[in-house]
Amino acid sequence: MEIIGVLDHTTTPVLREGLYALGLTAGQLLTLDLSQMECCDSSGIGGMIAARNHAVAADAAIALSAVPAHTLRVLHVLGLAEILHVPPAPETATGPAPTGPRPTVAGDDDAPVP
Repeated sequence: MEIIGVLDHTTTPVLREGLYALGLTAGQLLTLDLSQMECCDSSGIGGMIAARNHAVAADAAIALSAVPAHTLRVLHVLGLAEILHVPPAPETATGPAPTGPRPTVAGDDDAPVP
């Protein structure tokens, strides 16, 4: 299932309706393709959790693909990356991992930006 544009409080109900219309069966893999997702708020995260719960209820599996970096960071901070089966390394989620020095916070040359 492709997520295109913004996944927020106005579009998450559309995601949920689409999920329930899928008719998942045991052993299937539900993949949420986030390659074209522009932004995701807390409602969108809730929609991803609903997708996971829907898959589990059908004895199916779920995975996220092409997770944008900002969303990937949020999923890791919330501890959801593992249950949503997000690829473990940034290079598998959104392309090659950046190389070189990490940016620093203004005024603190030793503190890397998370």
